[in-house]
Amino acid sequence: MLSVSKFSEFNGVNREKNRMENNKVTVVLGAQWGDEGKGKVVDLLAVNSDIVCRCQGGNNAGHTVVVEGKEFDFHLLPSGIINQKCTSVIGNGVVIHLPGLFEELKKNEQKGMEGWQDRLILSDRAHLVFDIHQQADGLQEAEKGKNSLGTTKKGIGPTYSSKATRNGIRIGDLIGDFHIFEEKFRTLAANYKRMFPSLEVDIESELIRYKEYAQKIRPLVKDTVSYLHQEIRSGKRVLVEGANAAMLDIDFGTYPYVTSSNCSIGGVCTGLGIPPCLIGEVLGVVKAYTTRVGDGPFPTELNDETGKLLQERGHEVGVTTRRVRRCGWLDLVLLNYTALVNGYSSLCLTKLDILDNLKEIKVGVAYTLNGKRINYFPSSISELSNVQVEYVTVTGWECSTEAVRSVDKLPTQAQIYVKLIEDHLNVPVKYIGVGQGRESIISVD
Repeated sequence: MLSVSKFSEFNGVNREKNRMENNKVTVVLGAQWGDEGKGKVVDLLAVNSDIVCRCQGGNNAGHTVVVEGKEFDFHLLPSGIINQKCTSVIGNGVVIHLPGLFEELKKNEQKGMEGWQDRLILSDRAHLVFDIHQQADGLQEAEKGKNSLGTTKKGIGPTYSSKATRNGIRIGDLIGDFHIFEEKFRTLAANYKRMFPSLEVDIESELIRYKEYAQKIRPLVKDTVSYLHQEIRSGKRVLVEGANAAMLDIDFGTYPYVTSSNCSIGGVCTGLGIPPCLIGEVLGVVKAYTTRVGDGPFPTELNDETGKLLQERGHEVGVTTRRVRRCGWLDLVLLNYTALVNGYSSLCLTKLDILDNLKEIKVGVAYTLNGKRINYFPSSISELSNVQVEYVTVTGWECSTEAVRSVDKLPTQAQIYVKLIEDHLNVPVKYIGVGQGRESIISVD
């Protein structure tokens, strides 16, 4: 039998567990190849959140937020950092290039972002991206020649490789015993010099620079795993911002034309130390058409005037790379696949207004391969490159939706388009974006 004190303690543990399990984390994930407008969605939801977290990727991501006419570009920082009442956490799954981080902070400070020092937290377990990783990234791409992957050359892949081969260096190493950090850095540099003799690195000046960074970041560093669990237990509302997108996931994306992290739902657990039972709403962000930066198969791509129109009207230029994005029709086969992986509870459909001028709009609803319809999304690049897309055609609405602020005011044909997506995926559309600013998101009741 339990003693009175033990019974009381047992009940206390149960109450604590119930309180945590009732306070679920909300997750925002890209549902296509990235650039869906996640930053704007996170900025909107951050208003009702206490903490916003990044869980994976690095400064190869690019999220744009427009507030009161000012455009903020984020690469490492969670988009919620604009919200003065919200704490921003860069989790253990993120790889951090400190020079890039401080440059990003400076640029956004100049645009009016204030007080970040009081609301930015870095995980001590996050790995560091060094300039040598970025050089190695470029050299590896050059070696591949015509078979290059079209990476951002931000050093993300080499850093995750260092992490996997256990010679990576973490934030905790930098702010710990600097002699140990120095030894690890010299070893890392020597390894890369052996692999790439043309690689240039001034080890001594880098060590001086990183000694200064250690002092700068020390007040920002925490054990984010215990921090997040304490905050969730206390009732704080946590929002997770995924970077990149499901089709760039290293396991589930169009490999090898992918990023080097898990940017699907599993990356939330491993990149923050949050168990699956604490994940509540999973919001998939879907562009009203499809875009992709870099190389790789793209079944619904439009290499015609309609594709150019989508590029121009949608200002489809990469935030990080400044490369023009490839454009195509919405692909529901792809979205059904990423919905299977991520388990979306709802969707945010962005950039609906970009379709305003089109007389007809096509939507990909099935793939055929060698004359037969397939019921799966191909893992093989050669298979995916050879699928034929079956389309349904819907009538366009041919009028502006930019000033619309409620779903019932959308043109009938636009409502039909939204309903087609919901019915095919069996996932409700919760938000609809019809412009750049945070005020341009329609909430669907």
